[in-house]
Amino acid sequence: MTGIKVARRGPGRPRTRPVRVVADKGYSSRKIRAYLRQRGIAATIPERVDQVAGRRRRGERLCGFDPGVYRRRNVVERCFNRLKQNKALATRYEKRASHYQAIVTLACLRLWLP
Repeated sequence: MTGIKVARRGPGRPRTRPVRVVADKGYSSRKIRAYLRQRGIAATIPERVDQVAGRRRRGERLCGFDPGVYRRRNVVERCFNRLKQNKALATRYEKRASHYQAIVTLACLRLWLP
């Protein structure tokens, strides 16, 4: 979470605090939610079944969840799926991060160029 950078629409340093984070149930933990809340970042993360049961048992309120915002996450997931069709990208043969970044760039070019 500390490595998040958001590009700015003009000159200047990239922002390090996004407006909203949309994640799947794998990122639904107290630690991540507390970190986002502390930094003033809205979170759209569905809760796992065991977490919902625990909150109800303790009498706590459930976390706010916006299904409309979460539905737009599908576009990103489909893009990752299309990129992972490249075998070198999916299995990560490269050991160096710069080489892997080059493979990601090539896969993006193959995806977006006709």
